Amino acid sequence: MRREITGFSNPLFKQVRSLREKKLRKRERKFLAEGLRIMTEAREAGYLPEMLFRVKDREVHSLEIVLEDAVLSAGGDVIETSADIMSKLSGKENAQTIVGVYGDHGTALADIDRSTAPIWLVAQAMRDPGNLGTMLRTGDAVGAGGLILIDDCTDPFSVEAVRASMGAVFTQKVVQCSWAEFVTWLRAGEGQLVGTSLETAHDYQAPQYASPCFILTGNEAQGLPAEYAGECDLLVKMPMRGKADSLNAAVATAVMAYEVLNQFRNTKAM
Repeated sequence: MRREITGFSNPLFKQVRSLREKKLRKRERKFLAEGLRIMTEAREAGYLPEMLFRVKDREVHSLEIVLEDAVLSAGGDVIETSADIMSKLSGKENAQTIVGVYGDHGTALADIDRSTAPIWLVAQAMRDPGNLGTMLRTGDAVGAGGLILIDDCTDPFSVEAVRASMGAVFTQKVVQCSWAEFVTWLRAGEGQLVGTSLETAHDYQAPQYASPCFILTGNEAQGLPAEYAGECDLLVKMPMRGKADSLNAAVATAVMAYEVLNQFRNTKAM
């Protein structure tokens, strides 16, 4: 159904804007995604917004027309509004011209089929939504099965994390669980757990990685707790030739993921 919002006092506007807060996202099991590129990625991955907000009276891209038609055909709502209201909805002055409300599609650990992908990313106590979103994007790029979030991580469905993922939040499985739950699940089947750590002498290019490979990255400031590092099948580190003592967590994950991917590619080529 098509409709219009013209004022900041509109109850629907207030309800949707509240999804910027984590506790309300959790309660409603919904989240926001902004921009035609991300929302097109979502549509191509099989996800449509329940509500699509769009700025009226402007030139419309053909992909937006396709998206609107798909939302309406699926029984969703297309809601026209002003640029000012969209800015308040988005929380940015230079807001995107479309915003979608999506259902939370987090996956339970028990529903993960580890055999569907050779690489899985695992993040422990990741605090920065930009890092988390970038890890999702990296996972998509290397063909990972998904991102498993351990302990108290930042919300993967926050506006900032979704934005940083560039749509990968819709292509990657997203799991949230405790360390104990993860280890019990992991050891019940095949899987090599590889941790990145400064407390090892093993260069990241030296080992032979095995599929499925679970790449574990610790908290940005603290790294992996000793107990978690001790559970890993391998601990590896990347050489640091400059004055910096470590890489950004998301960058380290990307370097590791591509090393594992390249090993698997070379093995298949032989």
